[in-house]
Amino acid sequence: MRIFTASIATETNTFSPIPTSMESYLTSLAARPGEHPTDKPTLCTAPLFVARRRAAQEGFTLIEGSCFFAQPAGPTTKVAYETMRDEILVQLEAALPVEGVLLGMHGAMVADGYEDCEGDMLERVRALVGPDCVIGVELDPHNHMTLKRVGLADIIICFKEYPHVDIVPRAEELVTLVLKTIRKEIRPVASLYDCGMIAFFPTTSEPNTSFVARQKSFEGRDGVLSVSLVHGFPHADVPEMGTRVLVYTDGAKPAGDALATRLGEEIIALRGKTAPPNLDFAEALDQALAADTAKGPAIIAEPADNAGGGSASDNTMSLRELVARGVENAAVAPLWDPMAVAFCHAVGAGGRLRLRIGGKTSELSGDPFDADCEVLAVAKDCHQSFGEAKGPVGDLAAVKIGGVTVVMNSNRAQALGRELFTELGLDPSSYKLLVLKSAQHFMAAYGPLASQVFYSETQGPSTQRYEKHHYTRIARPKWPMDAEAAGRLIL
Repeated sequence: MRIFTASIATETNTFSPIPTSMESYLTSLAARPGEHPTDKPTLCTAPLFVARRRAAQEGFTLIEGSCFFAQPAGPTTKVAYETMRDEILVQLEAALPVEGVLLGMHGAMVADGYEDCEGDMLERVRALVGPDCVIGVELDPHNHMTLKRVGLADIIICFKEYPHVDIVPRAEELVTLVLKTIRKEIRPVASLYDCGMIAFFPTTSEPNTSFVARQKSFEGRDGVLSVSLVHGFPHADVPEMGTRVLVYTDGAKPAGDALATRLGEEIIALRGKTAPPNLDFAEALDQALAADTAKGPAIIAEPADNAGGGSASDNTMSLRELVARGVENAAVAPLWDPMAVAFCHAVGAGGRLRLRIGGKTSELSGDPFDADCEVLAVAKDCHQSFGEAKGPVGDLAAVKIGGVTVVMNSNRAQALGRELFTELGLDPSSYKLLVLKSAQHFMAAYGPLASQVFYSETQGPSTQRYEKHHYTRIARPKWPMDAEAAGRLIL
């Protein structure tokens, strides 16, 4: 048995001013055949990581293709997407014949001229391998589950958890189901329900924690192979953006349709109940400062300026408010400013300088913040962990402005692992208040430290107040913009 695997992935915020070029992939992940790390997967390469071990255990031949990933931002350039896509397709063609293909993709990738990159990639892969080859795909739940890609793949599995701490378990399931399909032990058939909505589903809180358990409770019995809640990625203006439920059964299409409909209707009934309050930043700060922090810092999340959603992470609104109020023992992390980081490295730990911080990318970045700073620490070529994965954050620098510590990075990234602090010799648990530029992924590492967590609205193209986005291409009606939006089975 011969199986080919590769990865091409990013999450595209079509409202972001930051272009995604080939350089964006080269500085995040560009691993050619055999170059993928052996110790840890990245966010979208778990199928390759798992298949390596399974191939050694089960005796099939694994042919590795290239793996590409870029931090979320604006659309990928046409030349970059086509270059990466065609490199993988050439590798696949050279590997033929194969019985299976395993692809790690994000699911919300948009390039100039391609609003469904995953669908385009699958169409070209299917044309090469033919109708009998089994194609399996692992996706982030913040994807656009288009009818095209569901029709072209044999099985698609999404991460269930948000933060995405289950990328490897889901890849294990994918590899297992693909192998069973190749061996003709199962015959996956898809059912897809469109919930007609956009929502935020952090699975560390109810009712979402229970819904994840409910998804899993159906799998492995009564012919149900897999259940995925597709959260959707609301920061993209593409036609099939939104929340959907994808069910695979072993040849039992009517049962799959019924289950997808049932779960989709349950999600619709939870409209307005799945997300924590999205407070104005000033209100979030008031509540955080009043919180009992004896057991750990209060945390304010800043989703709108979250690099993980395609924002710059260089907005200074929260920093400005903290300093203006004279808040003590607080930290903001990570604020993307390569120039400020370079200046701090030039001065070194213990140095002082007048620094212009942030506010550089676009009007959504707000104004830069000018202050006299003490450089607390600097570190070069750093990484942060995210579950079993690890990602680069570039050079780090921490400065102190009054009672506020600002952690800055040279490689744009959201707050994921505690290494943002520990690589600088700082202890995140020692602060009374942490303002983290992230929507939810910070919870995996920082949640256990927190006394309370607040979600705030600042400025940036990853706003959770979706009515601020100027959508022109998404299918309507769609809740919450359209109260009457209904759900329906579409496959």
